[in-house]
Formats: sequence, structure tokens, C-alpha cells
Amino acid sequence: MIYLEKNDKNIKKMEAYMKNNFSYLGIKTPSRRELTKDLMKESKSWPLEELISQILAYYGREEREYQYIAIDLAQKNLKRLTVDEVQVLVELIKVKPWWDSVDALRKVISDFLKLSPINFNDISKQFENHDNFWMRRVGINLQLGYREETDLAYLSKMILNDRTTDEFFIQKAIGWSLREYAKTDENWVIIFIESHDLSKLAVREGLKHVKTK
Repeated sequence: MIYLEKNDKNIKKMEAYMKNNFSYLGIKTPSRRELTKDLMKESKSWPLEELISQILAYYGREEREYQYIAIDLAQKNLKRLTVDEVQVLVELIKVKPWWDSVDALRKVISDFLKLSPINFNDISKQFENHDNFWMRRVGINLQLGYREETDLAYLSKMILNDRTTDEFFIQKAIGWSLREYAKTDENWVIIFIESHDLSKLAVREGLKHVKTK
């Protein structure tokens, strides 16, 4: 385990950016990654049990940078993970949730499922109609970057389940998922939006890079 020294000049600005939801050490991402470079390298030799133990230990610390370290450890060891370790990451979505940790954990889970599509149904169904909207945000954005491999039935279901949800982070997620898939199939996104009564925010985000025809 490593402990990072505070950089007082950055703390207030970083905490304010996150709406003062978390305490920070004031260490920006490039510095954090440089300071943890040896830890990341060392982690690749840990047994998976030790890896998860370390991820949970870092995630449980107070300052936000330690949650980032925990997620970095998972991403660095992505190709070694099994569905058991990924299930632990799914549960972490609900711990100290905000867009930064939720979206970073989503990225690890998404990348794992792209490498291991046989596990997609078992993992993805956990996000459907969950009472925690952060979990549903992950489900909506679970296939970002999947392009032609996107399961459109699942994407459609997740969007429509939350179509009328009055939650900014959900509507942004809907728009993000549509905007991303528009890079693969603009017409599908246009037709989907025209066929459903989506929020103005979701539509604006979804069509952000679609050329007017």
C-alpha cells in the first residue's frame, strides 16, 4: 500500500470541481499516474485475490485519489480479470458514487465484457431497472465504443426504461450512448430519436455530431 502526499495548492480547486462531495489530496491525474507507476507494474504479479483486496483497500480510503488508484489497478489488470472480480467492481459503482468513479468503473466493466462477451448477459442484466440511477447510467453506457458489436436491443431497452427519468446524469447518459453509436450508424440514431419522445437534453446530445440532412 502506498500513501500520497498532499499538494495543498490544488485541493480547493479539485474539491470544488466535484461539488465538494469528496476530500482530495490535490494530486492531478498525470502526477498520480507517475507516482503509482511502480505500484501498477507490481500489481500484475499479484494473485487475483490480492489484487481485489488491494482495490477494496484503496477504494475505502477517504481521499478521492485513492478511488482513482483502485480503478487504475483494475484497468491495468483487465486481461487477468474473471467475472468474479468484475462483479466486485459492479458493486463498487454504488460506493461513493459520482460521475468520475462511475464512468471509470463502467469503462473497466465495458472493456472486460468486450473481451468476454459470453458474460455480457449475466453482468448487463444487473443494471436493468435498478433502484440506483448510477447503476442504470452504467447500463445505458455499457456499450460505448462497441460500434458494430453493439447489442441494439439492450441499448434500446435501457434508454426507453429511463426515457422520462428526471435525472440529469441519466439524460446525459442517454445522449452520450446515442452520440457514440451515431459514429457507427447515424441513420439508426436519427430514426430512434424520431420514433421516441426523448428529452431535449438527450436529443441534443445524441445528435451533436450528426450532420443535418
